[in-house]
Amino acid sequence: MQRSGLAWLAGAAAALVLAAGCGLTGHGDSQAYRPVDTQSSATDSPYETAEPTTRPAPKPTKTASKKPKPKPKATPTEDPNNFQAPACAKHEGTRVSTASAKSALVSAAGKTYWPTSAPTLKLSSDLVKSVAWHESGWQSNIVNCDGGRGLMQVMPDTEEMINNRFGQSLDARDYRQNAVIGANYLAWLTKYFGDEFFKKSYNLSTSKCKTHASPCLLNLVIAAYNSGFGTVDAAYKTDKSLPNPAYVDSVRSLMSSCYCDRY
Repeated sequence: MQRSGLAWLAGAAAALVLAAGCGLTGHGDSQAYRPVDTQSSATDSPYETAEPTTRPAPKPTKTASKKPKPKPKATPTEDPNNFQAPACAKHEGTRVSTASAKSALVSAAGKTYWPTSAPTLKLSSDLVKSVAWHESGWQSNIVNCDGGRGLMQVMPDTEEMINNRFGQSLDARDYRQNAVIGANYLAWLTKYFGDEFFKKSYNLSTSKCKTHASPCLLNLVIAAYNSGFGTVDAAYKTDKSLPNPAYVDSVRSLMSSCYCDRY
């Protein structure tokens, strides 16, 4: 059966309206606008990009390197001299305390023994203390087999020589006077060798000695305290050697690091 033209047009128009309405109800373009999920990261959304929330870590800055602190000088825990009195040695009277012995030695080192002819001649307390430590271990009342007595192991003829030369009446049995006799003898040796070989220079600094065995003034004085000035004088004039290098080395080592520094 045939429809009229108007009826057909009306039906077609209605079909078009219905088809257009279906396109707006949601199953159209898959790229339709979607609301931004504020909980998602910036990379989840193809429509909104955000600046990165994290920034590159700053480069570490250079800091000035600190110089290591110098290590403190080690205090010897054992006596490097290991003084052992000979079996024939004896003790007379009462031994004074270590503090009293040290005080006497330092006081003796501080005296001026040549105030007129060599006022610049000075002894270091390290020298006097080290010689005494090597000789007696600071035992004020020890008398050795050869007649050496007290802190500085003063020999009878050394006591006599110092008293005659300087017009004194010092007694080596008294520990204070014993220290003075020993220090005075070291000063006399310094004056003798300084005049004889070093153009009247009396500098006993360790900086003047290349080694413990070199023929510097300090080493000659130490050597002569042990073996006598005549022996050292002859050795120096022959080949500038030391007749007793082991003794000199021991005293010089004690001047650098002595167990006696504990007191």
